[in-house]
Formats: sequence, structure tokens, C-alpha cells
Amino acid sequence: MNWHQATIAETFRELRSSQDGLSSAEATARLSRNGPNIIPEKSGRSLFSMILAQFTDLLIIILLISAIIAAVIGDIEDAIPIIAIVVINAVIGLTQEYRAQQAISALKKMAGQTAVVIRDGLRQDIAAAELVPGDVVLLQAGCVIPADLRLIESARLQIDESALTGESAPVEKAVAPLADPDLMPGDRVNMAWRGTVAVYGRGAGVVIATGTDTELAGIARLLAEGTEQKTPLQIRLAHFGKRLSAGIMVICAILFAAGLLRGEPLVLMLLTSIALAVAAIPEALPAVVTIALALGARKMARRNALIRRLPAVETLGSVTCICTDKTGTLTMNRMTVTEIGINGNRLSPGEIRAVMPKSGSGLPSDKSSLLLLAAALNNDSRPAEEAGAFGDPTEIALANLAQSCNFAVTELEQLFPRIAELPFDSDRKLMTTFHSVESRVVSFTKGSLEAIASRCLPDEAPDAGTIAAAEAMAAQALRTMGFAFRYWEKLPEEIDTATAENGLSFLGVTGVMDPPRPEAAEAVRLCKSAGITPIMITGDHSATATAIAIEVGIMTPDDPPAVIGRELYGLDAGALAELSGKARVYARVAPSQKLEIVKGLQSRGEFVAMTGDGVNDAPALQRAEIGIAMGITGSDVAKGAADMILLDDNFATIVGAIREGRRIYRNILRFITYSLSSNAGTIWLVFLAPFAGLPLPLLPIQILWLNLLCDSLPGLALTAEPATDDLMCKPPIPPQEGIFSNGRGTWIMTYGLLLGIVGLLLQRWGISAGVPWQSMVFTYLVLSRLAIAMLVRSKQPLFKIGLFSNKPLLGAIAVTMLLQAAVLYLPPLQQLFRTESLDRHQMAVVIGAAALILATGELAKILRRSIGKSRA
Repeated sequence: MNWHQATIAETFRELRSSQDGLSSAEATARLSRNGPNIIPEKSGRSLFSMILAQFTDLLIIILLISAIIAAVIGDIEDAIPIIAIVVINAVIGLTQEYRAQQAISALKKMAGQTAVVIRDGLRQDIAAAELVPGDVVLLQAGCVIPADLRLIESARLQIDESALTGESAPVEKAVAPLADPDLMPGDRVNMAWRGTVAVYGRGAGVVIATGTDTELAGIARLLAEGTEQKTPLQIRLAHFGKRLSAGIMVICAILFAAGLLRGEPLVLMLLTSIALAVAAIPEALPAVVTIALALGARKMARRNALIRRLPAVETLGSVTCICTDKTGTLTMNRMTVTEIGINGNRLSPGEIRAVMPKSGSGLPSDKSSLLLLAAALNNDSRPAEEAGAFGDPTEIALANLAQSCNFAVTELEQLFPRIAELPFDSDRKLMTTFHSVESRVVSFTKGSLEAIASRCLPDEAPDAGTIAAAEAMAAQALRTMGFAFRYWEKLPEEIDTATAENGLSFLGVTGVMDPPRPEAAEAVRLCKSAGITPIMITGDHSATATAIAIEVGIMTPDDPPAVIGRELYGLDAGALAELSGKARVYARVAPSQKLEIVKGLQSRGEFVAMTGDGVNDAPALQRAEIGIAMGITGSDVAKGAADMILLDDNFATIVGAIREGRRIYRNILRFITYSLSSNAGTIWLVFLAPFAGLPLPLLPIQILWLNLLCDSLPGLALTAEPATDDLMCKPPIPPQEGIFSNGRGTWIMTYGLLLGIVGLLLQRWGISAGVPWQSMVFTYLVLSRLAIAMLVRSKQPLFKIGLFSNKPLLGAIAVTMLLQAAVLYLPPLQQLFRTESLDRHQMAVVIGAAALILATGELAKILRRSIGKSRA
């Protein structure tokens, strides 16, 4: 049934209830039949299943097999670190399992804990969980709506529905039936929704839905149905793991067969093949990725971006569009007077020149001071101990206007006490208050400009300039409020609207809106320069959304108009995807539609970040590749569904977080390039040696040492590479781009082959010269890997980026060289690794061979740079 279309009598008849409420017996029976008014939580997976899930990744499986192989061949020292890496990653993964359950738990907390109802004809306080359809619930300012209600009484009742619909202004409620059957929840003004908050007035409603049948529970279902999205890096590493494992098996099989054909011992070839397989796997990769993400998350937290799910750090690097809520995200979530029309002029609050009257001075004569007096005195908002003022947000904005101009509201109320009033009602759209002024009385009237103007004296009516100013404000989606006053010799005996609200003198008009955050426009501009498309999705009205979008730069006046939520009904997936490619603003959107818009963008290949603070945003936050919630104004539901929380509620913080995410992602790719090219060099060397008629160049333990030493410290130091200046001037990395794309695969194979060939030449020379060739090749591979670490830092030459711009890497190189020196020259380690000491001439040859790798890479960069300049 469309409850908003039904009359109050029809509603009671359908629910078998009345103005006196249900009887206690009937309420008990309905509670037994319908169940409690709660949102059930989705049961989580068992601890065993969560632990098991951490070991299903192919790369993790390969690492575990490698650890077992290392242990079998007696290399416990290499097996232990590999197992430790796997365990650390599993522990980190376990901490992320309760995200959806936490969001649903927060939904339960949003509903009122108690409710005031009429049962047996009497007023009673009951637990909100005991509400049933047909209960009559009494409402007053400050209460959380405990169930979905069809309103039956409204005395200036206003409800803040921003958490559910996204509309910034409280909704003034009515009780009359509505004709349109397809109204969005935010337009059904005769309904009150569970989890929203009454902020003004009082009212009553009959319960039409409880528990899982409420609008709020619908969001809980969307959250429960949400699935975890794999990040770009997780997808790429999964593909990489499959290709790597296949390649390793082929190479090791060929090497094993070639060695046997050369007459090498069976056991030696078996151990070498196994060692090479272990060496080919970048076992430090999961640890490096985890540490890089953790350090990035720590850095982001210092900049007010709290990461709830570690992979979200690198996910930011691939974001192609940001779907942002308006209220509290792009705007301040605080109604504010931004313009004033007075004496035919449009002024900002800072341009008003007025002086607060003092005791005994009477009323001021200038309109600016009188307007501020009217804003302060014709006002029912009241200070609260927490969170600023309490009351109607527009009245709070007017009181703040007075305060900002040094008109102390509390002092003015004592100086000009209110002695009578005509409350606001939606029919006449006016409110009037009467105040003592020494021996006289003054009345201040506020309301719609049209209603005010029609009640002013002909010579005191608003002039053409003020009317034009008000029309311009309305065109910019500001809520206009007119003010007038009248002197009285004494308080009228009969205070009625016909007498008290006529013969007025016009003062001015105010324009009220929820203004954009000062830094939002610059943040939007930076997003666009980084190839990221910002899109506004809000439950607010189209005019308001469009005005804010134009002001912050999300859209221009020439762009297609905002898409209204009802226009999305009936669209299939293809039509929605096509619309998603054009629309920049969506208004009057329901929570389920936000989710569908995100899906439509994803179907176009977009990598979506969704920002928001309300309950209405939670399902889309969970569905998006990265959900971003507001930390101050954000609901617990939104935070529970998000991957990242903005601690300062600042949209601009997202830009810094994206920049950091891009830096970390590129550094992870640097490590992968470094590790794979270095490992490829070892593989080429060991693989080609038998075919070149040379003995095996390395022993199994030396191969494992190379991997353990060079993939750890230098690899981790590469993740500290600072961001380049043009990082936010480049488009996002396409989510479908693979690890070997963009020339990385060619680079890895080229430099891996170069390392292998130089190593073979060094081995051949060492054998013919009768020097300790194996120790020389062993050390050459360590030093050449360090050269590769310097090369992968940037496509720019070393002299361009600066040798000391990554000091952690220089430190890691120094420590690595010292450890290798210990392996070469300390007798206990010589015995373990089967090495011999190298004299200075032999070491010079080794350093020269490694320097050849560095020089070749740097020369290639310089040539590429020169060619690029000549073409430009």
C-alpha cells in the first residue's frame, strides 16, 4: 500500500487501529506475529573459515611450497622468513573481516531506544523494539524516529532526514494525503522514517513498518548483499602468480634436463633446480607490499585520512571517478546566511555595518541594525551544551548572522524581551514576535518575501533592487527570508494575523544555504587535472545540487542538467551505463539508486571512489572500489562500510590521499620490476651456463642468499621513493593494466638478460684466469642487483632526480654491501656459503661488471630523454 496516498482514516482502517492506539493485548499479539522492531545482524564467518581464506591466494600458496622446499633441502634459515611473511599477511587480513557486520550493527543503534506511544488510550514509554504496526507514536524535537510512520498530527514538525536522503534542510511535515504514487522517500512529507531525527515542533504518527520492513532496514539488506571488491594490485598479483608458477616449472624442468645431459650429478641438479625455483619467486613481495601499504596508511593518518582496509591505500592510485555526496562532503552541513538584500544592494555578512543597541538607547534607526535585531529576536533556536545551537537550522543560521556582526542574542533577548508571538504556519508563511522597547512595543515579522511584501505599507515595501536581489538568490538555490517591522504604542488587545501582520515596514531579505567548503573548488580542480571525474550524487533538490556543483566546478552551466532520481526508474543496465557516462549531477536520489549509479559507472570500466557521511551512502560506499566516509559528521554506518575515513571531513584531503596512493602503487611496481629483473638475471645465468659449456655458476645456498639479501632491504627502501612533481598531472593507472604492461615486461626481460650475459662473460673470464670465479659471479650478482635498484627509481637519469633523494635506499645499499663482504671474508660464513676472499683486482673487475649495468641503464635514459626533446 502507498501509505503517503492514504488518508488518516484509511490508514487506521488498514492497520486496524485508532487515535487511541492499540490495546496492550493486541500489541502483544502483533509483536508475537511480526517480531521485534530490530534489524537482525548478518552472522559472520567462523574463525576457521576466515583463517583458511587468508591462504587461498596463489602467490601465498607458492610461497608456502617454497618454504617447504627450502626446509626439505636443509635451508631452514630461508624457510623461516618465508613462513613469517605468510603469517603476518594472514593476521593483517583477519582484521578486515568484520566490516559489513559493523555497519549493520551501527544501523541498529540509529533507531530510537525508547518510544512514547498511546496504548489503551494512555500515554506510555516503551522500548522501541516493542513497537508494532498500528502503534500511535508521539514525537517531539530531539527524538529519533523509532519506526516508519504515517503522520497523523504535525505542529510545525520538522525532521532532519539528511542521514537517510541527503537533503541538507529539515523537512517540514504535513498530514494530508499526497496524490503522486511515485514520490521519492524524501518527498513524502506526510511520512517519518526510522533513524531520522525530529529537530523542531511536535507531532504524532501511526507505525506502518517495523524491523526489516523499514526504509532503514532496506539499507541494511543492501549492505549485507555487498561483496568485497578485489583491488587492482590483488588482481594483477593473482594473474602474475599464475604466469610465474607456470614459467618457473618450465625453466626448472629444462635446466634439470640440460644439467643431466651435461653429466652433472643428479642430486646437485635437483637441488639447483629447486633453489632456482625458490629464487625466481619474489618471496619478499607480500611483506614489501604490506609494509609499504602500512607506512602509507600511517602517513595518510597524519594527514587526516584514516585507512580502515589496508589495500585501499594502493586502490586510490587507480581511481578514475569520485562519486561524492553533497551535504557534509562538498558543503559545510551547516545552514548559513551567505547574502543579504538591503536598500537595493546585495551584501555579504561581512559587508554589513551595524552597531548593537545598548540599554536605554532604544531601537536603532538604520535598516541594517534593525534587520540583525529581527534575525536575533524573531528566533526560537536555543543554545545547547553540545554541538552548537539547537532548533530550526534556518533560525540557527539567522542567530549566527547576528552573532557574527557582534549582536549578542542573549543580551538582546534581555534588552527587548518577547511579550507575544504569532507562530509560523505553512499557510500564511509568516512568523511574528512582539518585544518591549522601553514604553513602546515593536513587532518583527519574517517569512516568504511575497507574503512580507504584500503586508507592507506602500512607501515601505521592498524596492525593485531588493526584489531583483532576492530573485538572484533564489536562482542560485538560496532559501530567501524576508523581514519587516512595525512600531506599536502598546501591545494590541487582539493579536491576530490581519491586524499584527499588516502595515509593516520592510527591512531586507536574507539568502540561506548550506555553503560549499572553502577548499572544495580547488580539490575538484586538482581531481580533474589528475584525470579523475568528480560526480555529485545527492538526495537534495536539483536546483540546490546544481548550484553547488557549478560553484565548486563539478559542472558548468553548459553541461547537461542534473538527473533526477525518478528519471532512473525503469532504466536497464545498458541505458544506465550510457547515462553514467554523461551525467555529472544526480539529485533526489534514493539509496538504492546511488548503488545502481555506482554499478553503472563500474560497467563502463570506471574505478569508483564514493564519498559520503550518511546512512544513505553506506551501500554505495561498500560497493565502490573505495568508500570514503566523513569522520566528524559521518554516521557509524557510513564509517563501517567505508575503506577510508576523512578525519577532518575535508573533501580536499582526498586529493592528498590519492596522491599518496599513487606514489605507493608506483613504488610497489618499482619493487616488482626490480625484483623480477634481478631474479631474471640469476635465472638467465644459471639457465644458459650449461648451454654455454660452463659449470653451474652458483650453489643452491648462494642463490637463496641472493634472494633473501637483495629482495629485502633494497626492495623495501624502494617503497620510500618520493613522489614526482607531475604525479597528479597524469591520468590514473588503468585498472586493467597488467604488471608487465607499459614496457615493464620488456624492461625486466632486457635487463635480466643483460645481467645474465655479463655474468656468463665474467664466469668464462674467471675460469680462464684461474681466479675464484664463483665468488666473483656471486658478488657481481649482488652488486648488479643494487645497480638495478638505482635504475628502477625513475625514467629520468640519476643526475636529474638526485642521488640523495632516496636516502633509505642508499642506506640499504650500504648495509647490503657490508653483509656481502661478511660472506666473502669472514671464515665461518665462507664455509657456510662456499666462498673465497677476493683481492682488490678481482673486486675491481666485479665492480666494473656491475657498473656496466648501471652505466648502460643511465645511458639509455639520457638517449631517450634527448630523443624526446628533439621530437618536441
